[in-house]
Amino acid sequence: MDLQALLLTAGAALAIAALLGPICIPILIRLKFGQKIRDEGPQHHQAKAGTPTMGGVMIVLALVLTTLKFALVSPDMMLLLLATVAFGLIGFMDDLIKVVKRRNLGLRPKQKLLLQVVAALGLFALLAWHWQRTGQPLQLAIPFLHTALPLGGFYAAFLLLLLLATTNAVNLTDGLDGLLAGTATAVFGAYTLYALWHTEYDVALFCAAMVGALLGFLIYNRHPARVFMGDTGSLAIGGALAMVAVLTHSELGLILMGLVFVVETLSVIIQVFSFQVFGRRVFRMSPLHHHFELVGWSEWEVVVGFWLASFLCAFGGLALLTRA
Repeated sequence: MDLQALLLTAGAALAIAALLGPICIPILIRLKFGQKIRDEGPQHHQAKAGTPTMGGVMIVLALVLTTLKFALVSPDMMLLLLATVAFGLIGFMDDLIKVVKRRNLGLRPKQKLLLQVVAALGLFALLAWHWQRTGQPLQLAIPFLHTALPLGGFYAAFLLLLLLATTNAVNLTDGLDGLLAGTATAVFGAYTLYALWHTEYDVALFCAAMVGALLGFLIYNRHPARVFMGDTGSLAIGGALAMVAVLTHSELGLILMGLVFVVETLSVIIQVFSFQVFGRRVFRMSPLHHHFELVGWSEWEVVVGFWLASFLCAFGGLALLTRA
């Protein structure tokens, strides 16, 4: 496999996502699947109320159709697609409840957690079966030390933690027009090259398709957004990213390549901890992208700044990991 094949795959996914826009967006509008803006967010975001959501369906459809066309059916590819679709379906249920009941809360936290646990355990069972057949141990690679920590059955708990952390971090980043689509494009772009470097061709093809699907969606999601991806998209992207890290044995490397997602999550944790313990806030608002909005940055300036930061983190992490 060469870069030309990956570019063709990304181009096909981009074209499909772009073609799905004029089909899906009017349907979402007709069904009145409009986004309800939470009161706790910046007040100027209330103008976005009613923008169609659940556009993540476009990303998932473009990704699945492209990979089924260009990729061979393999255990790695099936694991990637299952992780994406499973968490995308959880997000779809969450979004559907929100729009039908016209409220910010979709699935109850316990319901969402249960569904994520079931999905993670199912993925672990398939992963363990696949790795057993191919003689791969259930272990955690330690970057830069050229060693690995054997986990055995405990890898199930680690996989659950990784999926929950990644999907929630990615979900938190989806707060501005085009923010998540752009930052995730950078990370999947870097992972395309990382997987190619390690001859994980199925993973590289999948990541290239995700890059194309995200760019195609970004046509309609850039500021001012004509459609939001919703949890349907953000959870699907998070599930896909976690499984990409697993199959490239770079679970800890994901911290470097997806550092923007990590920082967004830490900003929320720091904000909550500081307010509950000291009674004061560190940031104007969390996640971090809202803080920059409230200190005077325009939405477009915040988004472009985060895109650039994600690109630097993703490809900087790629450079470090490939030289380790």
